[in-house]
Amino acid sequence: MHLNEKTLKSELIYEGKVVKLYRDDVLLENDCKASREVIKHPGGVCVVPLTENNEVIFVSQFRYPIGKVLTEIPAGKLEWGEDHFTCGKRELKEETGCTAKKYDYLGYLLPTPAYDTEIIHMYLARELSQSDQKLDEDEFLDLKRVPFDKAIEMIFIGEITDAKTQLALLKTKFLLEAERK
Repeated sequence: MHLNEKTLKSELIYEGKVVKLYRDDVLLENDCKASREVIKHPGGVCVVPLTENNEVIFVSQFRYPIGKVLTEIPAGKLEWGEDHFTCGKRELKEETGCTAKKYDYLGYLLPTPAYDTEIIHMYLARELSQSDQKLDEDEFLDLKRVPFDKAIEMIFIGEITDAKTQLALLKTKFLLEAERK
């Protein structure tokens, strides 16, 4: 049982539209008991849309919890049990109006594993075709095209602070460099 905790009891405290909050009692490896608060989240997907001109299509949108507009790659929440690739294609189309002929899976990240079950899957989308956005009625965002190298620079100068965007862009840089070899 080293580095493991056994759930003894799990109580649903709050069920919202996006997340469920549980309070769990656990047994530690030293036979002591502890309490854990866990947010259960269905997960999400983010997509790096890379144009033939080597530009990234970003979305700028207001993020209520931190009270400011962020520059991010298109992303969205999975429905419970939804396939992440299907969700990624949908979110790319809704937020940017783009479809892609080629997708590369970049893996996944755990944004806050200390208290949240969310998993975010990352994709690179290439060979894009542009049409109209299909935003949700409560979704307001602006699109911005940025040269890829400038996007990487924006990470290091603090203009891109969103974790999923940072990691997906850096993984894309690594993938593109590997393809050139």
